[in-house]
Amino acid sequence: MGDDSEWMKLPIDQKCEHKVWKARLNGYEEALKLFQRIEDEKSPEWGKYLGLIKKFVTESNAVAQLKGLEAALAFVENAHVAGKTTGEVVSGVVTKVFNQPKARAKELGADICLMYIEIEKAEVVQDELLKGLDNKNPKIVVACIETLRRALSEFGSKIVTLKPVVKVLPKQFESREKAVRDEAKLLAVEIYKWIRDALRPPLQNINSVQLKELEEEWVKLPSGPPKQSRFLRSQQDLKAKFEQQQAQGGDQSDGDEEEGAAPAVDPYELLEAVEILSKMPKDFYEKIEAKKWQERKEALEALEVLTKNPKIENGDYGDLVRALKKVVGKDANVMLVSLAAKCLAGLATGLRKKFGTYAGHVVPTILEKFKEKKPQVVQALQEAIDAIFLTTTLQNLSEDILAVMDNKNPSIKQQASLFLARSFKHCTQSTLPKSVLKPLCAALIKQVNDSAPEVRDAAFEALGTAMKVVGEKAVNPFLADLDKLKLDKIKECADKVELSGGKKGGGGGGDKKPAAKAPPPSEAPPRTSAPPKKAPSAAASKPSAGPSKKGKPASAAGGKAKKASDSKEVAESELSPEVCEDLAAGVLPASCLQQLDSANWKERLASMEEFQKAVETMDQTQMPCQALVRMLAKKPGWKETNFQVMQMKLHIVALVAQRGQFSKTSASVVLDGLVDKVGDVKCGGNAKAALTAIGEACSLPWTAEQVVSMAFAQKNPKNQAETLNWLSNAMKEFGFTGINVKAFINNVKTALAATNPAVRTAAITLLGVMFLYMGAPLRMFFEDEKPALLAQIDAEFEKMQGQSPPAPSRFTKKAAAAADDGDEGEEQEEDAGGQDIMDLLPRTDISDKITSDLVSKIGDKNWKIRKEGLDEVASIISEAKFITANVGELPMALKGRLSDSNKILVQQTLSILQQLATAMGPGLKQHVKALGIPVITVLGDSKPNVRAAALTTLQAWVEQTGMKEWLEGEDLSEELKRENPFLRQEVLGWLSEKLPTLRTVPGDLMLCVPQLYTCLEDRNGDVRKKAQDVLPTFMMHLGYDKMSKATGKLKPASKDQVMSMLEKARAVMPAKPAAPAKAGGGKESGRAASASRSQAANDDSVDGKAETKKVRGGGAAAKKGPAGKKPAAKGLKDDEDKSGPIFILIPNAKEQRIKEEKQLKILKWNFITPRDEYVEQLKTQMSTCFAKWLTDELFHFDFQRHVKAIGVMMERLESESEATISCLDLILKWFTLRFFDTNTTVLMKVLEYLKLLFSMLNREDYHLTEYEATSFVPYLILKVGESKDVVRKDVRAILTMLCKVYPASKVFPFLMEGTKSKNSKQRAECLEELGCLIEGYGMNVCQPTPAKSLKDIAVHIGDRDTSVRNAALNTVVAVYNVCGDQVYKLIGNLSEKDMSMLEERIKRSAKKTPAAPAKQSAPERTQKEHPTNPNATFLRKPAQEDPNKLNAARQNAHHGESSHPSIPKQFQLDLDMIERDHGRVSELPDLVQHQLDELLEPITIPEPKMRSVSPHFDDLHNSTASTINFVISQVASGDINTSIQALAQIDEVLRQEDKAEVMSGHIDQFLIATFMQLRLIYNTHMADERLDKKDIFKLYSCIIGNMLSLFSMESLARDASMGVLKDMMHGLITLMLDGRVEDIEDGQQLIRSVNLLVVRVLEKSDQTNIISALLVLLQDSLVTTAGSPMFSELVMKCLWRMIRFLPETINTINLDRILLDVHNFMKVFPKEKLKQLKSDVPHRTLKTLLHTLCKLTGAKILDHLSMIENRNESELEAYLRRTVKHSGNLSGVKSDRGNEKTGLHPDDRMSKAKVSDILSEIFKKIGSKENTKEGLTELYEYKQKYSDADVEPFLKNTSQFFQSYVERGLRMIESEREGKTRIQTSAVIPQHSLDSGLSSNNEELKPAVYYERLKILRQRQGLENTTRGSGGDGEPQQRPPISSLLSSKPSVASSTDMLQSKLSQLKESRELYRQEHNSHSPTHGRSASPAANLDDLKKRLERIKSKQQ
Repeated sequence: MGDDSEWMKLPIDQKCEHKVWKARLNGYEEALKLFQRIEDEKSPEWGKYLGLIKKFVTESNAVAQLKGLEAALAFVENAHVAGKTTGEVVSGVVTKVFNQPKARAKELGADICLMYIEIEKAEVVQDELLKGLDNKNPKIVVACIETLRRALSEFGSKIVTLKPVVKVLPKQFESREKAVRDEAKLLAVEIYKWIRDALRPPLQNINSVQLKELEEEWVKLPSGPPKQSRFLRSQQDLKAKFEQQQAQGGDQSDGDEEEGAAPAVDPYELLEAVEILSKMPKDFYEKIEAKKWQERKEALEALEVLTKNPKIENGDYGDLVRALKKVVGKDANVMLVSLAAKCLAGLATGLRKKFGTYAGHVVPTILEKFKEKKPQVVQALQEAIDAIFLTTTLQNLSEDILAVMDNKNPSIKQQASLFLARSFKHCTQSTLPKSVLKPLCAALIKQVNDSAPEVRDAAFEALGTAMKVVGEKAVNPFLADLDKLKLDKIKECADKVELSGGKKGGGGGGDKKPAAKAPPPSEAPPRTSAPPKKAPSAAASKPSAGPSKKGKPASAAGGKAKKASDSKEVAESELSPEVCEDLAAGVLPASCLQQLDSANWKERLASMEEFQKAVETMDQTQMPCQALVRMLAKKPGWKETNFQVMQMKLHIVALVAQRGQFSKTSASVVLDGLVDKVGDVKCGGNAKAALTAIGEACSLPWTAEQVVSMAFAQKNPKNQAETLNWLSNAMKEFGFTGINVKAFINNVKTALAATNPAVRTAAITLLGVMFLYMGAPLRMFFEDEKPALLAQIDAEFEKMQGQSPPAPSRFTKKAAAAADDGDEGEEQEEDAGGQDIMDLLPRTDISDKITSDLVSKIGDKNWKIRKEGLDEVASIISEAKFITANVGELPMALKGRLSDSNKILVQQTLSILQQLATAMGPGLKQHVKALGIPVITVLGDSKPNVRAAALTTLQAWVEQTGMKEWLEGEDLSEELKRENPFLRQEVLGWLSEKLPTLRTVPGDLMLCVPQLYTCLEDRNGDVRKKAQDVLPTFMMHLGYDKMSKATGKLKPASKDQVMSMLEKARAVMPAKPAAPAKAGGGKESGRAASASRSQAANDDSVDGKAETKKVRGGGAAAKKGPAGKKPAAKGLKDDEDKSGPIFILIPNAKEQRIKEEKQLKILKWNFITPRDEYVEQLKTQMSTCFAKWLTDELFHFDFQRHVKAIGVMMERLESESEATISCLDLILKWFTLRFFDTNTTVLMKVLEYLKLLFSMLNREDYHLTEYEATSFVPYLILKVGESKDVVRKDVRAILTMLCKVYPASKVFPFLMEGTKSKNSKQRAECLEELGCLIEGYGMNVCQPTPAKSLKDIAVHIGDRDTSVRNAALNTVVAVYNVCGDQVYKLIGNLSEKDMSMLEERIKRSAKKTPAAPAKQSAPERTQKEHPTNPNATFLRKPAQEDPNKLNAARQNAHHGESSHPSIPKQFQLDLDMIERDHGRVSELPDLVQHQLDELLEPITIPEPKMRSVSPHFDDLHNSTASTINFVISQVASGDINTSIQALAQIDEVLRQEDKAEVMSGHIDQFLIATFMQLRLIYNTHMADERLDKKDIFKLYSCIIGNMLSLFSMESLARDASMGVLKDMMHGLITLMLDGRVEDIEDGQQLIRSVNLLVVRVLEKSDQTNIISALLVLLQDSLVTTAGSPMFSELVMKCLWRMIRFLPETINTINLDRILLDVHNFMKVFPKEKLKQLKSDVPHRTLKTLLHTLCKLTGAKILDHLSMIENRNESELEAYLRRTVKHSGNLSGVKSDRGNEKTGLHPDDRMSKAKVSDILSEIFKKIGSKENTKEGLTELYEYKQKYSDADVEPFLKNTSQFFQSYVERGLRMIESEREGKTRIQTSAVIPQHSLDSGLSSNNEELKPAVYYERLKILRQRQGLENTTRGSGGDGEPQQRPPISSLLSSKPSVASSTDMLQSKLSQLKESRELYRQEHNSHSPTHGRSASPAANLDDLKKRLERIKSKQQ
């Protein structure tokens, strides 16, 4: 038993790993109890067992294993972290548990697997179980199958993915073991329950006996769908529903349980794809062209067999489809036509979405072929076109369908309509938008009136189906012209229609359509945001239309009611004169009618007046408009000679049109007369008014068309001119919608040719107005006019340029009424406004010009002929100007040229495609798949100019087509799969630009996510960067959850990396763009779109490159910005002497310097760290050729001056390029000095300048000299290893540019040198660079010889660091790609392990497409001669983008540096306001004052941001910041309800992960408000008897709920600053100890929640801040004796908990700050004083904290005392030294640093011999070339530790030079270390603005704190502090704490610290400089002021307090 007692004492986790099985058994039992006991699933206790659970399961002792399994099950069930162990544990279960004989063990194993599934790890479990099926042990296979079956049975097919299971099932039926076969059978039965017949195809090949048995079993199964009976953690709502049903008997809810029922599984998904192209007969293409029909038939029959495969492998089916299309279209044998149609149907069914590319080519042919009468042909064609429809969208086919709707052949029309009807059934409201439906309905309505009955019936059926799918409301506006009979017929058809997915077009599923259409339902959710706006439900529609219109006339209200009758009256029949007279007599006075045609004009006038009165009083619905206007036209009618009568007449026409229901028939009666009078001097005005009224009644487009044609049918030029003038005006009033441009163009051309100048002027004015709406395309109609006229037109257009069209002020009455029916919905469509105008343009069909000869020319073997063909195409398109979408065989031909080996032809093809985009307009959409996607492939070209052209083409296309087509289907994801770094970075860059602008995207975007994740880990840095950039925009559309779920398939290492990137992306995710506002019915947007298109059309060269130009211009502009402002802000005197040149050009100065260095007259620029003499030497050299002021700035001690100087150098870079080059060596040397600075701001600025400099050198064709390169490149390479990603990226960019101005072969040795660095990042990056050089320039770059270089590179394959290993492997692979197997010779002997790694990597790379055996043909020599050779940018982004990148980098630099809170906070106490306000505290929100903005103005530092965020996020931030500030301010309100509401709003934000990020930057502000509220409750509300305690409880609950949400988000929790956390913890602990809370009902529950919250705060906050806060809080609580002892006890408990976390968090903690806080604590409570306290716990707590820190960091802890000023006085240092010494002895840490100075402890002295050994070692190192730096450092540290050590003996035998070298080296190290500590303190001091002594009076000093901060801010901004009470120094200081304000030690923040801004850090370094000279702390000077105003502030605060109570 001796042994037992030994292990009995061990902790549980150690027992579980003990070698004695009994110990383990006992451990498992106790672990089980522990796991059942821990209530908090996130308790840190779980973490201890993470690594052990696998051992629980794989326990070798059978008895112990059972217990281990039970414990493991409990762990998985209860621990939050259990998911991390899934893979290893399940694999352990499969291999070590499922083979056990005990049934209980297997059962537990299976339970564990199922429990993992329950905690959302189904995929991993399933993968492991499927792997288990390959195990040789049948027991394991049986158990795996059984577990899979249980999982499926309990969780259902939604959670268990069936595809992989079904795939391996047939194999199990072949097993030799009966048990396996039986289990497989049971699994097959279970699967059948869930997916029914979808299981049949995969199992069709198993043994027939087995299949029969299965069939028998399947028949017995119940017909109802099975239900999920066990639920995931995320499905708890479903679980509750399920349990409730079980309780009620389970049957009643069959219908409503949709979520529970499994989704119908698509059999297609379970099938293996079959590759058919290779199986086709070899002579297929010859046979299909054969003369004999039998041969053609043979070929087709062979193909038909292949196409019957239900799932076909994707491939290039272009040729095959063309061949089949030819048979369908041209073959005379109808049998073959139907065979070919069947083949097409088979292909479409087997390929599904992948066939979409070819759909556009085939559909027109099939539709044309419907002229065949034979039923079997028609049926085959119908099947084919239906199958094809499912592979594409109606939108893509609508052009083709509309083209045949006017065909003369009724069969074609009938079949097209029937096809539409069938297609509509598969649509939903969202997939059948207005834009598609409108033109189709228009075509169908024509057919409703067709003479052939079958055509009419088909049209009715199609319209009925459409009505059923999208609802009557959406279709009615298009049916306005139909009479009631026809409408009823359509409704009748609609009632008969049965949709495939139930009543409303629910899409998906159904019998008629295989589940191919599964995508639409998945796409629907993102799209559904559109339909509600387009077709609002009846209830919503009426109000919604109101605001959307700007100036809707009042008549619209009446218009609504009239809608129904109006639509019928539109097509009013003509009435005979008799009928008209009768109708008129019914409404007009008899006298009026009699006098109408009187000969006396006065009587006629009187008659008119009566007529007018009658019309004005008449009931609108009863008004017989046609009758009235016919009366007016009665003799003399429009020939009336008296102008007064005529004016009245015209006025009455206008009245009737406005008031009545005025039809086009009535309009036709009067228009002729009106046009006749338009030019009349007296009546013209009234005639125009009447025309406008008719325009309102009958729509402007119709009226205008009639009026213009009538005017030009006359000869009267006055009328013509005035008609055009009226039209110009009317267009502005009505807007441009629906105007038929074609109708006017000819008349306008006539007018332009008129002899009368007035007509010409009117025509030009009209064109000007049209230009406002149409933009540049309009000019194309007039290009053949005479130059003089064209000049006039251009002048008019010029006037209009830049103006936006006015918002329409008039509306067609029907449109106004129909707006309520969602007519305006069109504007919601992308581009719709623009498309309208593009649709108006007359288009030419060029398909007949695309002859087969031309196509074969384009595909010719000879490139010159190919070029001719392309030239012809270009000229065809440019002649046609605008073309229809039908371009015959052209797309396929052009597609082939995009992959042409001749790059010139590729570029020509791209420019043709740009031309095509402009010419074809929106019709381009249908060619996206065939031609657009191949353009993306071109983005992978190695030549930057080709890529740039492809990108321009892409932009031109997207402008016409919108993004939707590009994102649909798998094409884009297929492109990203190509492992081409150029392609990837271009596509990702393009997406990151386009996606943020889209409101919805197709669901297929999800397919790109796996590729995106691959790109995140791409070996190419640019690809990784682009992938990271696009990540937030993907997330914006797909949501974080979907994206994180998609990481499930990644390897664990990749997954962690990607998840961390997702978290970052989530933080900067942009908001989706809002729906565009409908300004003026959205016409402007349309016009803008078309205008931009037209620009592209007119000047390809200009607009095509708009993107790149913008980029450059932007760069330059931004560059000038800050630098331009700065001099202006300075005094004038400064400016005068800075205006001259900054560099002085001295001939041959550089050569002289080179000469001097060669002759060793000056120091060679070569050092490890720059010594003073180098700096001095450089300064002297620069003084001759740099402006004096610039030299001063460059050598100033303040880094801000450096930044400024670099800014000026950037500005003058271009203007003084020659002088810059002459001083280049000095400039580069100065920059190498900057590489040794630690300031990132300067570094980023330096890199930015260097990038601009090198691109300038490249442009100037300058090559670096050897001398310049050696003094610069090695130091640049040091920076490749920088820890900051931004810096590394820039350095890489510079290295790329460097290769253009300095031969790559010479850069190579520098990089080789860099690989020897100790910094692993630097090694890795250098190796990556080497790889890129070899890939780009071939093996010739490897200097001195490839073999030598490669041996040195290969050494790194065995490096400790993974990234270095990978980089080395990648580099060797790059060599392999260039020179093949020769690589093995070159690398020499490698260890076996390294060799196997390399071979594996090479094998992997070989699978990917190997790089073209790289550029050996272009030897290095040419590279030196032409550094601008495009290869120079191989594998890199082209340098053209630099300015833009630099800009971004510059902003990033500022973002990164500036820490957030310098943004003026809107929530700060304003004491004056509070004092004046005698109301309640709830008025707080009104206190918001933005005064701090003015304070911040003078500084031109970019607005600081928390982190570099995407631009959308900034906008989001700005717009929401003030809202958030306001809501937060209400949290602190004195009114409980106001506060609760504010908290609820914030809670809503915090709970939505995607929105929570907007709180970033407001955390402190929110926490302050919260603890102010807590204090208010504690002091005021709780004491107030009148308040209902329930309200208080509710408020507490809200506060705690909010906090829990906030602190569960680590990214936000870490934002809380130390002072705020301190107050926060103070508030929470006070609340926990408040006895009054317990008396409230549920008070205990509340206190438990607070407890949980405190734990959450401790875990999630920034660990440094929280530990500091707790230390300060403890100090406060011990100082105030009045406080409860429990308080300090709880604070200490928190501290103990933090101490427990230390082992995990030690690396993230700022030890210096914590030790400073401990030091301050020990100052207030020295050891003696601590021991005098009643309790010894504080003393013990402090001891434990320090012990733990020492244990974790060892002697290094003594390096962290940098912030303590007088370390010698500090008790802390002595204590730490003792502790370190002890722990050093205990744990055997032999740390030289740990020993105290030998002078203090004689016993600690080393023996003499040992000392001399150590020193001689050190001096050896200093003497050796490689280790000098290391030796000097060791010597310095040794002297620090043993200050009395004597190094003289070692120095005296050496040369004078060596001695001074050593001294200088030690000095350098000393200054460097001091510099570091100084920088550290400068970074931290701003965070502590008040002394700890103050905290005891926390409550009272709050305002002083805020006032103090404001004061500091003012000082920093250079504003005088002339605020209240300046003479306070004389006041006696009544209490000790105040004096401490003036003490010069750094202090501890007491509350929110809003001043950790960049600004304070910048100023701080200056103050520190002064501090070195004045030995005063900056705090000293600042803190003197509060003493003065303290009493005053205290009194005011008292008054405020008393008022609150």
